[in-house]
Amino acid sequence: MYDVSEFKEQDQTILFQFMEEYPFAFLTGSFLSGEAAATQLPVILENRNGTIYLQGHIMRNSDHHQAFTENPNALLVFSGPHAYVSATWYTQPQSASTWNYMSVHAQGKMEFMSEEAFMTFMRKFTLKFEENNTESQTVLDQLPESYVQKLMPAIIGFEMKVEHLKHVFKLSQNKDEASYTTIQSNLAAKGGMEALLAEVMQKKKSQFFPPQEQ
Repeated sequence: MYDVSEFKEQDQTILFQFMEEYPFAFLTGSFLSGEAAATQLPVILENRNGTIYLQGHIMRNSDHHQAFTENPNALLVFSGPHAYVSATWYTQPQSASTWNYMSVHAQGKMEFMSEEAFMTFMRKFTLKFEENNTESQTVLDQLPESYVQKLMPAIIGFEMKVEHLKHVFKLSQNKDEASYTTIQSNLAAKGGMEALLAEVMQKKKSQFFPPQEQ
């Protein structure tokens, strides 16, 4: 990871909020042979007295299931909006252009759930993404029993206790305020993902450039 102190968020709760906001994470690990295995999947976060656990589910007998059975060491990468930043937007443009992005890396050991724990998780999981609408026809308790009995053996739940949490929030906070403002306005004008990043930069601006006392 690009581990530079100036691109760090000091409030850890903001990292947890970021993970909640961008739950579709990249999960990677490897077989004992070193062969890599990876997938992308939604996960949910649980804070148990200050210890963070990440939960999700994967297909049984897939390469990543087999890899984590052999070697439980896992990495989950959460990614937010990102964008190219042209050096022409700097007050001193004769320098390198760059890329702004937000990313959180969570490392730990994969543990697979028991059947009972998996059913409890799937109730919580389906409710969360259906915004706690218990009447939704796709939450676990509203699905036909025959469908659930057919589906559940094909997937397996996992839980990972987060042992190491690293992040990069690279938002041009290392530039001067005039450059920062120009970068933010240019990204906003592009729309799409660039505009989402510009919104974050706008919210963070007073943190990076506190108003000067008169």
